[in-house]
Amino acid sequence: MNWLNKLERRLGRFAVPNLMIYMVAAYGAGYVLNMAAPGILKFLVLSPYHILHGQVWRLVTWIFMPTTGSLFSLLIMAYLYYQLGTTLERNWGTFRFNVYIFGGMLFTVIGAFLLYGIMALTGNVADYALMSEGIAMGFSTNYINMSIFLAFALSYPDMQILLMFVIPIKMKWMALVYIVLTALEFFAAGWAGKIAIGMSLLNFIIFFLSTRNLYRYTPQEIHRRQKFKAQMREPRPGSGLTKHKCAVCGRTELDDPNLEFRFCSKCEGNYEYCSDHLFTHQHMRRV
Repeated sequence: MNWLNKLERRLGRFAVPNLMIYMVAAYGAGYVLNMAAPGILKFLVLSPYHILHGQVWRLVTWIFMPTTGSLFSLLIMAYLYYQLGTTLERNWGTFRFNVYIFGGMLFTVIGAFLLYGIMALTGNVADYALMSEGIAMGFSTNYINMSIFLAFALSYPDMQILLMFVIPIKMKWMALVYIVLTALEFFAAGWAGKIAIGMSLLNFIIFFLSTRNLYRYTPQEIHRRQKFKAQMREPRPGSGLTKHKCAVCGRTELDDPNLEFRFCSKCEGNYEYCSDHLFTHQHMRRV
């Protein structure tokens, strides 16, 4: 990705090292706020209505929203995603990991505003009111975390983790389960939910497509491969190699291009005959 290389040369010095430490700290701060003053959380969610009315801090503070109310689950999640995130940062480099995470956050914010705009234009009063009250309609860090997990599974598909600290399972199978569950959730959700899921995971979709060799799926490339395989099946002119040979007279397609050859279904074995001997030969039997 040449554009990313150019961007890194210009802006690489601004990358935030150890970004996962700050994300884990944000999760922890959100949990503490939820325990200390649950009512304050409604001032933190990603609400385009309130952002447009001056509460610009919501562009950032939605990251603090706790994804779970259980301290044990929060600690497990923080430990897991810290390990995954720091490994990806070491593998990709600080700048590229920053682009991936901040890109996911940016797409999430864009998705929230897109949904808000559609609701306002279509006059969907009920959903419009929900957005005005600060309900994030599925826009949260849940899918940011999932994008980290999926990117790690794509980078290290055969690495094993202990499910429930007991069952060893490869990352690629865990990722497959996540993808299936998310796909079911996507198709079961309304159009608002589809926007929330699609935009929140857009950074992973772009990452996945950028790591694929999509040229091999173009019609020209498919036709080229099919033509090459067909040519490989044909004997080279002058090589003396043949595709067909009569088991009786020994003639091949090089002796007479008009000859047709068929296998006999009654012979035991792969015996091929020309059109002159297909019905007159003696059937071969294994002794």
